[in-house]
Amino acid sequence: MYRNDPIIPTFSLILALGLFYMAYLDGIHIARLLGHAPKELSVGQIGLMAFGAAFLLYGLMGLVSYWLEGIELRPGRHFPTPATAPVAAGMVLVLLLTALSGSFVRLIIYSAQTGHNPTWLQGLIFGSISLVVAALFGIYKKFFSREEAITEEEKSEFPW
Repeated sequence: MYRNDPIIPTFSLILALGLFYMAYLDGIHIARLLGHAPKELSVGQIGLMAFGAAFLLYGLMGLVSYWLEGIELRPGRHFPTPATAPVAAGMVLVLLLTALSGSFVRLIIYSAQTGHNPTWLQGLIFGSISLVVAALFGIYKKFFSREEAITEEEKSEFPW
């Protein structure tokens, strides 16, 4: 069986943090050379942040896969065990999701009435909503859904 270990995703997260830090240092170096901080990003900063974002996404996907599926895939059907903690966590997350959705709607109404449009705050609230929804899906997959793993015999004949 194939192992699902967290070593490569953790290394990917460390590499992503290193790339983000290198982009930050590149900005400081450019500001030191120019004498002031430029308003736009350099090509090097954009490239470092793009590769950092790719490694960050890969690392997060690997760690979530490790958390949801475990170290080793076991063939057969597995039924979830009932527990109170996932239900309580789900309820708290649903209440948080409701509060975030209400504040997002209030922010949209505020920006329509006053003309002041804080897009950074809208993005922050919507990103938080997305993360809460992802956490709810993760809790559902881990603690409430039935799993079934089907395996086949390994074939070593050509063609694939």
